[in-house]
Amino acid sequence: MTESSGFSRFSDLARPFLRDELERAVSSTADFGASGLMDIITYQLGWSGDLAGPKAEGKQIRPLLVLLAAEACGGDWKKALPAAAAVELVHNFSLIHDDIEDRGEQRRGRPTVWKVWGEAQAINAGDAMFSLASLALSRLEETLGESTALRAVNLFHSMALRLTQGQYLDIKFEDQDQVEMEHYWQMVGGKTAALLAFSLEAGALCAGLDQEVRVKYRDFGHYLGLSFQVQDDILGIWGNEELIGKSSTGDLVVHKKTLPVLYGLDQKKAFYQAWHAGPITAEAALEMAKILESEGALAYAQKTADRMTDLALSSLEEANPLGQAGETLRELTLILLDRKS
Repeated sequence: MTESSGFSRFSDLARPFLRDELERAVSSTADFGASGLMDIITYQLGWSGDLAGPKAEGKQIRPLLVLLAAEACGGDWKKALPAAAAVELVHNFSLIHDDIEDRGEQRRGRPTVWKVWGEAQAINAGDAMFSLASLALSRLEETLGESTALRAVNLFHSMALRLTQGQYLDIKFEDQDQVEMEHYWQMVGGKTAALLAFSLEAGALCAGLDQEVRVKYRDFGHYLGLSFQVQDDILGIWGNEELIGKSSTGDLVVHKKTLPVLYGLDQKKAFYQAWHAGPITAEAALEMAKILESEGALAYAQKTADRMTDLALSSLEEANPLGQAGETLRELTLILLDRKS
């Protein structure tokens, strides 16, 4: 992904402050003889261990969206840092647990936490990061007052429930022969969109905006997440392997029920027959991808992604974001949702 110049400038400015806030948030992890737990958490955050550094830390787009939204709403983004730290911590909590559930062995170019420390300690570390996220968010009471902190905490826990509901559905779909489109959108709305929606709404909340405008930012994040997931579904079947760093037909091999697959199954044509014929090899997946495209699944998925992008941008425009931060949100949206890799 290529970043906008505006986002790069803001990222360079804000990330040192975010790092300080995160270090403050995780510092208590080593208490009560649990220094080893601290090691796991700093590894997951990309701060320690082999190949630690910017790549291992990730782009931190979600917490930076919190700060950008706060500024675009006319607020002081530095006062929103506790919310941004909470977003980064809960995101990493979800990644640790996802890697265990999906048996993922690599994350950001390094072995995943469960591969290094085992499943049990990875679960402990993920649970600790969720607790740290809640504690980090509560520091909004110091920067913005008790009322804002309480609203943010309520939104946070509602988001976390949606996040886990989405992951539940994603895993449940693995054992279902048929998944309804409605249920796909419920899954994506939780697994991918919930945290992005919270990130944008939390930024607006930290700027002191009323609920009507906050909902616009929430909708912006929601549709941003939906479009992002559909684009990811497309790449999981038709992406450039050299650019995406994984097999472009891997989703077919593991029978993952993505949007293009659900569309193809609904047609009950050649793809439907091949899908139900038994295990799918990498070689067979290449041919199935061609069949799926010929039956209209790629065009359908891209049209759907474009529609979600339009809804995201419309919601953002209705929120009337201000200044350079507002422009950066627009630029970043177009770049995130025009991924070739």
